[in-house]
Amino acid sequence: MKSWGKSSVILLLAALLLVISACGQQKTGSGGTEQNNPAGSASQTNPQDGQASLKGKRIALIMQFNTGTFSSQYIEGVKDQAGKLGGEVQVFASDGDLAKMASNLDAAVNQGFDGILIDHGQAGALDAGVKKAVEQKIPVVVFDADIKVPGVTVLQQDDQKMAEMTLEQLAKDAGGKGTIVKVWVAGFAPMERRQIAYKAFLDKYPDIKEIAAFGNATNPALDTQTQMEAILRKYPNKGDITAVWASWDEFAKGATRAIQQAGRTEIKVYGIDMSDEDLQMIQDPASPWVASAAVDPKSIGRVQVRYLYQKFHGDKTEDIVVLSPSFVKREDLPKPPEKVNTAQLDKYVKGWGSSEQGNTEWLKQLEGSK
Repeated sequence: MKSWGKSSVILLLAALLLVISACGQQKTGSGGTEQNNPAGSASQTNPQDGQASLKGKRIALIMQFNTGTFSSQYIEGVKDQAGKLGGEVQVFASDGDLAKMASNLDAAVNQGFDGILIDHGQAGALDAGVKKAVEQKIPVVVFDADIKVPGVTVLQQDDQKMAEMTLEQLAKDAGGKGTIVKVWVAGFAPMERRQIAYKAFLDKYPDIKEIAAFGNATNPALDTQTQMEAILRKYPNKGDITAVWASWDEFAKGATRAIQQAGRTEIKVYGIDMSDEDLQMIQDPASPWVASAAVDPKSIGRVQVRYLYQKFHGDKTEDIVVLSPSFVKREDLPKPPEKVNTAQLDKYVKGWGSSEQGNTEWLKQLEGSK
């Protein structure tokens, strides 16, 4: 009895060791072994599965302004990048009406869009809707608005740099002295940043004097043209006005048309932002608009979509992304009759249209897999 008991114990221990060993390993289809490790299993997931889950995203683009060629080219950039990644974009136009914009944002949240892009707007009107989207796990990426909601990425142009570029060129061309008209409007985050540079400019050049200032965001090009015509009547003599600094391309277009129609092309116009229409006006040797600082509007749209897809993917994104501007001068462009558009501008202006901000290797793979 005693000898038989020892043998049973040995056999029992051997069997127990075999069970433990089998639990520690898992046979694979190829005959190898794989550690029973949850993290290891996740790392073996087919990357194509993750890419597939990012396709077919419904994206809402909520816009405060939807007029002018800058806006149309920005929309092109958004739709182009989203389409390359397998997404679909619906534009909610607000016609400059903040209450309508807030309503559009609320509608996008209620309709269950996968992601939301916001173009301009103000925190007072949009914060509640943005917070509601975030609470419902809808990622949000904003362009040029003063939104400060945790989890939301805000893109902004380097507005102070753009203002500095144009104002320094104005001062150089004017020899550091003269009289200028400012076209600007308060109440918008990018405008407030541009105003900081403008104030510094007046302090730096005390012999440059502002003789008039105005600006209206409603029908901006037409309103600027009307108001500029009135200022030209008030200052009718050559030399009364040295230049116009326009803090938005819609303002620059209106001022340019008024000056041309009045035959006062000795007055030079310096603007901010760029579109195909703007470029044609700058390239025209008879136009008073001689320079503009800008970020390619199509690039803005593309970068904004990339950051939204990073959020879809679960990547950690920055709170604020600053977009670097380029400076476009007539003297750098080809002479007429040769014409150039923004798609060709990179041949003449360094850095134009080539932004890779927000791009990642997996995004490039997703784009290539479509």
